[in-house]
Amino acid sequence: MSNAPKSLNDEAWEKLFSKYDILNQIDVAGQFVISATQIKEFREPRLMAKFDHTINLPKLFADNQLAILPITRGDYVISHFEAYHTFEDNNSPITRVSLPTYIQSLDSNHISSEAIALNCAIASGIVAEFLEDEDLLATVSGRMGSGTFDFNITNAKSNAPCRVEVNNSQIEIDAAYEGVRGLALFEAKRDLSDDFLVRQLYYPYRVWQNRVTKTVRPLFLVYSNGIYHLYEYMFQDPNNYSSLVLVKQKNYAVEDTLITIADIQAALSS
Repeated sequence: MSNAPKSLNDEAWEKLFSKYDILNQIDVAGQFVISATQIKEFREPRLMAKFDHTINLPKLFADNQLAILPITRGDYVISHFEAYHTFEDNNSPITRVSLPTYIQSLDSNHISSEAIALNCAIASGIVAEFLEDEDLLATVSGRMGSGTFDFNITNAKSNAPCRVEVNNSQIEIDAAYEGVRGLALFEAKRDLSDDFLVRQLYYPYRVWQNRVTKTVRPLFLVYSNGIYHLYEYMFQDPNNYSSLVLVKQKNYAVEDTLITIADIQAALSS
């Protein structure tokens, strides 16, 4: 048995589960809707309701196969959702690329944020090569409202579909690039993980799938240890959160092509 101390999230969720009898409510109704105001009684909602990977889940959630999803700007639903997807193997060969020689403000050896990783991936041609689309331009990104939609999601205990309704929840898109044939929506991370929260791809996909006639392409970019891991997914059924499948996966590295005096001297010496 682990003697690790409880996190602040663990303690706060234990109090909420006790006060609102959440486990029993889920057993009876199949789900429990909780407001940001209720969560804030014990801790800030922004710290209590965002778990990008299963390893981040509070103990009560992990032990009871629970997940939480936003459904409005101030409400969340808790149930036995299969909300996460395990990353597929990324053992494909590494394609090596380089930045244009005139670029001075990007350093491929110092990627300090997801935004910089995306900029480097664009500048080096990684995104264009992976998407195989023409005339890519950056379009929508940042935070925006989801509008209204509903979807099915698999129940992790019964394997049956659950229905979830979303009404103007907040979504965030790290980057979007539109080409001749499609709109690519990117979620970017700087660390490799075992899995990810599908909502990060699904909510933006549903929003833009209803607004454009082109194919909407959900993509995950993971930058770790100098390697850009790109995953393209698709939802086989647009109305089914759990229908996510991998389309393709590739790995890239941006090489430093800057030649210094030290490099020349080393070459001469050898």
